[in-house]
Amino acid sequence: MRRNMLWGWLWTALGILYFFVPLYATLDFSLRAKRGQLSLLAYQRVLADPAFRKTLFFSLEMAVLTILVSLVLIVPTAYWIRLRLPKLRPVVEFITLMPFVVPAIVLVFGLIRVYGGGFLPLTNFRAGTNMLLVAAYVVLALPYMYRAVDTGLAAIDVRTLTEAAQSLGAGWGAILLQIIFPNLRSSLLSGAFLTLATVVGEFTIASFLVGINAFGPYMSLVGQNKTYESSALAIISFALTWLFMGLIQFFGRGQPGQRQLVGTR
Repeated sequence: MRRNMLWGWLWTALGILYFFVPLYATLDFSLRAKRGQLSLLAYQRVLADPAFRKTLFFSLEMAVLTILVSLVLIVPTAYWIRLRLPKLRPVVEFITLMPFVVPAIVLVFGLIRVYGGGFLPLTNFRAGTNMLLVAAYVVLALPYMYRAVDTGLAAIDVRTLTEAAQSLGAGWGAILLQIIFPNLRSSLLSGAFLTLATVVGEFTIASFLVGINAFGPYMSLVGQNKTYESSALAIISFALTWLFMGLIQFFGRGQPGQRQLVGTR
């Protein structure tokens, strides 16, 4: 048992070193913009850059829209499959894995080829391009969001809750909004975080559709032209990711004494 504990602590220490040593090296390098001393000059330059705020807010806006569209599409679909069409689950799971197989470059070129002209030229105006970007991000986030929703539905008795709600006179809209969504709060927040992280750091699709207006291409441009600022930007992105994770953990735990409603298994 002692040997197993030692091996466990050893692998834990190696994992911590593997994670934090590169992060510390990046942080240390970002603080050396002034020769011979540590300073926050690189961070000041990044935060003072108008393109940083513009691209970050744009990507956050696209992430929020992607999350909302994904929830509207995935939650009712996964709920209905669990309730009425369980035999279709393998088919739907296979479809949700397709974004892992089809490269993002193929997806974006397909969108540009189809919607770059003809009957529906969405790429000819900004709103249409943003719509395409959100649609592409919904596809990219499909595996994460669907898995999170499906796992949450597996933890509750969907059929019992639905029958109980129907016996009280609730319609399908009330069942989804007042029963299913509240019971999936933690799962939805987890899927939302993964979607947010995917959208904010995505490069390929954003670079072809909106270019430097998105945060991913902006980070790539800074990395190509500025040394210390690119390291500072990497640390800022990492801090934002952990901030969002902390917010999800905070809002996902609910109020003290509040429990989610689940049916009997």
